[in-house]
Amino acid sequence: MNAPAHGPEPSSAVLITEAEPSYEDQLAARKRKYVTMMACRIPCLVLAGLTYHTWWLAITFLVISVPLPWVAVLIANDRPPRKSEQVNRYAPEATRIEHREHRVIDG
Repeated sequence: MNAPAHGPEPSSAVLITEAEPSYEDQLAARKRKYVTMMACRIPCLVLAGLTYHTWWLAITFLVISVPLPWVAVLIANDRPPRKSEQVNRYAPEATRIEHREHRVIDG
């Protein structure tokens, strides 16, 4: 009979910190974004060349492809947004000086 395994399985690890991804992970994600956006530029240029007989369509593809390198660099160089954290501060509960009711005498 096999003894039961103690502890969680390695594949079911739970992240318990609020730490940001490592610099290498952030860099890899930014590189993927850049390559993806630049890969979108190539079909735009090819489609502009293939649709030269329909001038307005070719110009549309060219207009889309011109700002893509600039936008790709801006997005790839942007770091992930910082998380807004709620600061846990001690707020003491207001206490009463006296705990009894006061009689009011109307005159």
